[in-house]
Amino acid sequence: MRSLRDGQRHDRAVNRRHRGATRGLALDLGSSRTRAWVPGRGVVTETCDDTVEHGRGRPVRRGRIVDPDSCRRMLARIADRALGDDRDDALIVVSHPVLAGPAHRAAARDVLRGLGPCDVIVLDSARAAAACAGPQDGGPLLVLDVGAELTEATLLVDGLVRDARLAETGLSDLGPGEPPAAVVRAVLDMVMAMWRQDRHGAMLGALRRGPLLAGGGALRPDVTNRIALRLGVPVRPAEDPATTVVRGAAIVLSSVLRHAEPVLPGRIR
Repeated sequence: MRSLRDGQRHDRAVNRRHRGATRGLALDLGSSRTRAWVPGRGVVTETCDDTVEHGRGRPVRRGRIVDPDSCRRMLARIADRALGDDRDDALIVVSHPVLAGPAHRAAARDVLRGLGPCDVIVLDSARAAAACAGPQDGGPLLVLDVGAELTEATLLVDGLVRDARLAETGLSDLGPGEPPAAVVRAVLDMVMAMWRQDRHGAMLGALRRGPLLAGGGALRPDVTNRIALRLGVPVRPAEDPATTVVRGAAIVLSSVLRHAEPVLPGRIR
């Protein structure tokens, strides 16, 4: 399973490979909406379902790109506003579910490469959330990301993804006024499965620290309170949890752009 340490080695290689990048865009392709972050503007832009053309429905379902053409048109509008027509020196960082397979990652790259000659980095959502809101001491961290159509549980230990689980259920599966029992049950099932397979006590350490909650579910007290009650531990909703992943992707983007700046003659670093 891919680890944060693997990702850090990858990031160093990325820094070398993207030395010509001077600006960029971070994206979180969610099932209910796409969030974008542009360096220097300090804002997160949300592009909702109604941007999809021809009545084909949402281009991303259950964390997968199901309509590449609609997705490309939607992202082209975002990129045009954020980067303009000339994107030769641009870099795009896009997040994906932790357990997204090679086919999904390839589809994301293909869609983004259709935007023009910009470079692309594909980053998993758990690394992004940890970069934005996780502790920096390398201790065990349990990230629970409750989204519109997907719920993920990821155990990070010393920069490694020790275990990760995914349930294809989310807030949009709940009827009007329906309590979030199905979503909470999905979280508990994943956490208990990870607990049973943990041989080193990492889950116990992560639970004592308190799970980090991201996604729209972290904004709902009926979700967070039920998870805390059923697990018997306090939970820690991330600050502005609906944008945690895109802000984490933006941190990675900013880091790459800092290292990618060319050394100008006479410039002292």
